[in-house]
Amino acid sequence: MRLFMAALVTETNTFSPIPTGEQSFAERLLCRGDATRRPATGGNIPLIVWRRRGEADGHEIVESLCGYAAPAGRTLRAAYEGFKAAILEDLRAAMPVDAVLLFMHGAMVAHGYDDCEGDLAAAIRAIVGPGVPIGIELDLHCHLTETMRTACDVIVTYKEYPHVDGAARAEEVYDLTLRTARGEIRPRMAFHDCRMIDMWRTPLEPMKGFVARMTAREGRDGILSVSFGHGFPWGDVADVGARMVVIADGDMAKAERLAAQLAGEIFALRHATHTPHDTVDQAIDAALAAPRGPVVLAEVADNAGGGAPSDSTFVLRRLVERGVRDVAIGYVWDPVAVRFCAEAGVGATLDLRLGGKCGPVSGDPVDLVATVRAVRPDHAQTGLGGGTNPMGLTVWIEAAGIDIVLNTTRTQVFHPDGFTGLGLDLSMRRIVVVKSTQHFQAGFAPIAAEIRYVATAGAIAPDFAAIAYTKRDGRYWPRVEDPFA
Repeated sequence: MRLFMAALVTETNTFSPIPTGEQSFAERLLCRGDATRRPATGGNIPLIVWRRRGEADGHEIVESLCGYAAPAGRTLRAAYEGFKAAILEDLRAAMPVDAVLLFMHGAMVAHGYDDCEGDLAAAIRAIVGPGVPIGIELDLHCHLTETMRTACDVIVTYKEYPHVDGAARAEEVYDLTLRTARGEIRPRMAFHDCRMIDMWRTPLEPMKGFVARMTAREGRDGILSVSFGHGFPWGDVADVGARMVVIADGDMAKAERLAAQLAGEIFALRHATHTPHDTVDQAIDAALAAPRGPVVLAEVADNAGGGAPSDSTFVLRRLVERGVRDVAIGYVWDPVAVRFCAEAGVGATLDLRLGGKCGPVSGDPVDLVATVRAVRPDHAQTGLGGGTNPMGLTVWIEAAGIDIVLNTTRTQVFHPDGFTGLGLDLSMRRIVVVKSTQHFQAGFAPIAAEIRYVATAGAIAPDFAAIAYTKRDGRYWPRVEDPFA
C-alpha cells in the first residue's frame, strides 16, 4: 500500500497577543518530506512512528509537510493557506494512495478558519474520495467538530495530560487506519458534548481511574477506540469544550451509547476533578510554611504552552516585594534582557528591566539589579515523549535572592534540566516557580516536596466561567451548574 502522511501542529489561543506566522513554525520545525529523518520533537514523533511501522510492513511512504509552532495567537491566513496548499499539492502528486495519516493539534485557528483541522481534512477527502481512510492524531486539548468527524474515519486523541503517550496514540492511529484500508474493520465514530470547560490532570485521581476505565473498553464488544477530548478553553470558537469520542466497528448506535455513557461519568466527576488554585500570596505563604522544599508553584496563567507570552511579572513582583529568597523561577521569555545579559557576560552585574513586554496580560516590567550566573547559546530541555525542546539563547541571573532563567525561544517548563543544565541546583531552593500548567509534572514531581497551582491575571487565567466567548453559548459548566437542565 501507499501511505500519505503530513503534520501541521499548533495550538491557538485566540486571546493571545502573539501572532503565529511562518517564522513561528520555522523556528521550531518546518520541513517538507524529511521530518522523519530529523531528531524527535513534539512535532514529528507520530510521523517517525508511522514511517517505522509502514516500512516494516513493506508499504510505500509518501511524506509531505511537517510544521510545528509553539502555541500562540491566530495563525496568519497566508501561512495556513500556504501550508495547506503544499500538503494538497504533494497529495495530488502521490495519488492514488491507500490511506492518509495526519498529525494535527486539534485547536489550530487561522484568520478566516476557525477549524483548520476540519478544513484540511475535508480538502484531503475531496481529493482521495470516499474509499480511502483518513486517520488523524490530535492533542487532547482539541476542538472536536462535525467537519472533522465526517471527513475522517479515525480520530484518536492523547489520553494523558501531561502528553506522554503521543507515540502510543500514533501506533493506534496507524493500526486502525490500516485495518480500515484492508477492509478488516468499518469504523463508525460518535462524538458526545460533555458541556464542560476545564482542565483535567490525568495522573491524579479520580481522573486516573476514569482514563483506565475508558481505555479498558477498547478492544471489547466491537469498541475500537475511546478518546476524551478535553478541549482547549482559550479558543473562541463555536465547538470549544470537552467531548467524548468513541469508534465502534460497524455500529454507530453502539458508539453513540458508549460516548453518552462516558460523558455522563466524567460530568458526574466535575467537582472532584476540578483543580483549586491559590492566589499568589496564598501560594507563597504555603510554601514558606512547608517543612521542607522545594515547593513547586505552577504559574498556570503564563504558560507558553497555552499561548501565553511567558513574560508576566505578577508572581515575580510579589516575591520581590515580600523579600522572599531562595527561589528559582522560569522560564521568562525576554529576548531583550537575554541579549543584555549575554553581552555583559558571566559574573557581570547590571541594571535590568525584566518582563512585562506583551501588554496587560504580562503585567508591568520589574526593575532589578541582576548578576549573570550562566549563559548558554543553544540551551534545551527534555520535552514530552523524550524529545528535545529548544530554549534558544538562555541565561541564568540572580537578583534579590531569586534565581531567574530567561530564554529567547518561547516555551513552557517541561523538565528540571532547563534549570539544572545551567548549573542551578533546585534542591537548594525553598520555592521553584514554573510557568507551566501540567507538562512539568512528570519531571518535577520526583523532586517537589509539594506542588501548588497559582492563579494570576494572564493570557490563560483559569477562571473558566469568565472566559469572554463570543461564538458559543453559555450553557456549560462551570458557568452553569447543570447545563443539561
